[in-house]
Amino acid sequence: MATTAVADKEEIQKVWEEFKKDTSNKVLRNQLMERYLPLVKYNGERIWQRLPEGVELDDLVSAGIFGLMDAILAFDLERGVKFETYCVPRIRGAILDELRTMDWVPRLVRSKASKLAAATKALEKKHGRQPTHPELAEQMELSLPELEKMVSDANAVGLISLNKKWYETDSYKDVREIDILEDKRGEDPTRRVQKNDLMRLVTKGLNRNERLIIILYYYEELTMKEIGATLDLSESRVSQMHSSIVARLQGQLGRRRNEFGQAAAG
Repeated sequence: MATTAVADKEEIQKVWEEFKKDTSNKVLRNQLMERYLPLVKYNGERIWQRLPEGVELDDLVSAGIFGLMDAILAFDLERGVKFETYCVPRIRGAILDELRTMDWVPRLVRSKASKLAAATKALEKKHGRQPTHPELAEQMELSLPELEKMVSDANAVGLISLNKKWYETDSYKDVREIDILEDKRGEDPTRRVQKNDLMRLVTKGLNRNERLIIILYYYEELTMKEIGATLDLSESRVSQMHSSIVARLQGQLGRRRNEFGQAAAG
């Protein structure tokens, strides 16, 4: 079995080398596409599972295939990076770009959302407070599970285009939603420097695979299985190495606790 895996790895390496000599060769390109198509399906399904109903998985996979194609054309064999590591961000980026351009809230859902808003407003006026779900269900002549499904679907309507005009100005440029939207995920520059310093401290003294395990697990948020596929290791081996690394780091950081305390006090 191990011999088969090595042969397979050597074979795909030859395909890569031949393709990079002639990137117009569609036969070689299609061989590479077929090889890495499971990555598109896997990442498409992971994103799709977190979306409301109304989004077709096939649409996400189709967008991801274009991302895979771009990654194959742009990949540099000389960089020493595994293609799986390189292509996943491009696949996910293509899928997310597709989501941004899709009007994926069905008209029926919009209609239900409007009815829900009207019923909520009527009950607020009647009771002088936010209505409960049982009260809304009775008002709309629905069962409680039907109402909760409608509320879940209606949340999808809240998505807006960031290019939507917020208000007009006297100048040539209108103010858009994206111009006034607070970026709550924006990282403080000081925090970013501290984060980079911590990463250097944590990964100091680790070999290449150990550093990659820490970075991919804690910074890229990959699973043990995904890290194993990236590093050509079994999932159990990655888990074993991770536990060993963490135990070692805990000992190192524990010995430097007084140093950290003095730095914080200073």
